[in-house]
Amino acid sequence: QVQVVESGGGLVQPGGSLTLSCAASGFSVRPNAMNWYRQAPGKERELVANITLKSGATNYADSVKGRFTISGDSVHTKVATATLQMISLNADDTGVYYCSARTTNEYWGQGIQVTVSS
Repeated sequence: QVQVVESGGGLVQPGGSLTLSCAASGFSVRPNAMNWYRQAPGKERELVANITLKSGATNYADSVKGRFTISGDSVHTKVATATLQMISLNADDTGVYYCSARTTNEYWGQGIQVTVSS
């Protein structure tokens, strides 16, 4: 059974930094990609960043380019990790952040709250 668990969220002041971590396990095949999404209050869930694990290729939402950095790894078929380093945070970055791991299916974590406020 695949499990995806996020950690590292919390409250941070505007201009501050935060790093989110994701640990995914229980795969029968190695994941292709790891993704970070977020959902702000009253808004739809949006893709923030993703990484293709084999090539290391990354993609970012325009709103986070230059501020967020995604990294990921899958050294073992059954396990994958992803990290989202966030700097220069502002109030618009507030929301619930979700990690997902993609094989032929997409597996989701339960989400973790990030609040940017003074």
